[in-house]
Amino acid sequence: MDWQAARVSFWLAALTACILLPLGVGLARWLALTTSRWRPVAEALLMLPLLLPPTVLGFYLLVSLGQASVLGAWLNRHLDVQLVFSFQGLLLASVLVNLPFMVQPIQRSFAAVPPMLREAAWVCGLSRWRTFRQIELPLAWPGLVAGVALTLAHTLGEFGVVLMVGGNIAGETRTLSIALYDRVQAFDLGAAHTMALVLVGLSLAALALVFAADRRPGAVPVR
Repeated sequence: MDWQAARVSFWLAALTACILLPLGVGLARWLALTTSRWRPVAEALLMLPLLLPPTVLGFYLLVSLGQASVLGAWLNRHLDVQLVFSFQGLLLASVLVNLPFMVQPIQRSFAAVPPMLREAAWVCGLSRWRTFRQIELPLAWPGLVAGVALTLAHTLGEFGVVLMVGGNIAGETRTLSIALYDRVQAFDLGAAHTMALVLVGLSLAALALVFAADRRPGAVPVR
């Protein structure tokens, strides 16, 4: 077991979930309630990371964030920040890749909240913020649990984007999935089995948490 890679993986997953949770709640609620004609375009862009091969997305992130790009050169010159082959760049790529995993279950939960509850709250004098905080969030919590669980599990198992943007730097960008690949390449199948079983177990735990939250009494379904 590569504990150094495990530490990088868990830290990356935790930071990704913390960043995406408030962003995901705001975007998911807007997508659930909006009648804008741009909603299909926004949902299509949101779904894109699920359909594109990870290496394609990783390639374009590598090109757009590298020092040969305008953004990468500006960040390196003015802020002394290098995003490619660094943990910061890996985190940015992880946030972009995992956005649909956070947003989709939360969006479905907000969409399942009966509109009459919001209207009744407004009639009773609650502001839109208090309605969101006291009515919508308590009903949509299974979606939040599902979004966080799926984001954590997917971040731990992501390979293509991690390798393209972060590379394989021990202690900084080498995650469990990269370490697993290295062990297979070295024919160290015992260590590979250990890391693979850890990733399988974490994925099963995340899915079990999603379904358990969905079946709690009073929960708004996320499917």
